Amino acid sequence: MTISVGDTLPAASLLQMGAEGPAAVDLAARVNGRKVVIFALPGAYTGTCTTAHVPSFMRTKDQFAAKGVDEIICISVNDPFVMQAWGESTGATEAGLTFLADADASFTKAMGLTFSAPPAGLIDRSKRYALMAEDGVVKVLQAEENPGVCETSGGEALLEAI
Repeated sequence: MTISVGDTLPAASLLQMGAEGPAAVDLAARVNGRKVVIFALPGAYTGTCTTAHVPSFMRTKDQFAAKGVDEIICISVNDPFVMQAWGESTGATEAGLTFLADADASFTKAMGLTFSAPPAGLIDRSKRYALMAEDGVVKVLQAEENPGVCETSGGEALLEAI
């Protein structure tokens, strides 16, 4: 089942690089009592993800903050080492975006938003989407039909929807 507006985000333990290495992040605790934007994408360092999706949230971060969004989180089915390096190389970490790894795709599967493209080496990856949740409840969800496109899931489109 695919997550929908009005649903609560599934429980998840994601990974983030910390001072001592990979650290578990309890997503439910992270979003509890907060307004967050989560955007997910097929993979770190991939074309559209790097040139369109991440930059769209870097451009709109201050506008989301003005609408009361506490944090913008990027999630991808990658390891935390790659997510840290990608966040740093794009400038997104410095811009204030949070990068979390869904290393085993368990969160993505629980969201019902997986896809595979074996010829490209992408197995059980995340579809491209963006959502806004308040206290863990999805208020706006915008998913792309094609993972190579970033239109309705981009920062500007989500900002307009909220």
